[in-house]
Amino acid sequence: MKKSTTILNWVFRIIVLAIMVMTLPPKFSGAPEVVELFTKLGAEPVGRFGVASLELTAAILILISATQVYGAILAAGLMSGALMGHITKLGFEGQMGSMATMATIALVSALVVLFIQKANIPVIGKLIASK
Repeated sequence: MKKSTTILNWVFRIIVLAIMVMTLPPKFSGAPEVVELFTKLGAEPVGRFGVASLELTAAILILISATQVYGAILAAGLMSGALMGHITKLGFEGQMGSMATMATIALVSALVVLFIQKANIPVIGKLIASK
C-alpha cells in the first residue's frame, strides 16, 4: 500500500474510532437523553448496552491493523442500523439530526476503510480486489 493510501486509511479509521468512542460514556452511564432514545426504539436497557458493547468492539477492532476490516464491517452495520432508527422512529429534528450526521460520517468512513482494504475483506475480498 502506498504511503498516501496508508495515511488516508488511518485518517478514516480514526474518524470511525472517535465517533464510536465519544458515544460510549452516555450509553454505558445511562444518560437520560440516551435512555429516552433507546426507549423510543423499544430497546432500553438491553439494546443500549448491546449497542454500546458492539460499538466498543468495533472501535477496538478498527484500531488494530490486523482486524481493521472486521471493525469497519461492524461499524458500518451499526451505523446503518442507527440511520434506520432515525428514518423509522427517531427523526432528524434538533439533536437527532446531529446524531444522524455523526452516524453518516462514521458509516461513510467505515466504507472508505473497507474500500481501501477491499482485498482483505473475508470471503469476497480476493474476488472484488481482482476486478
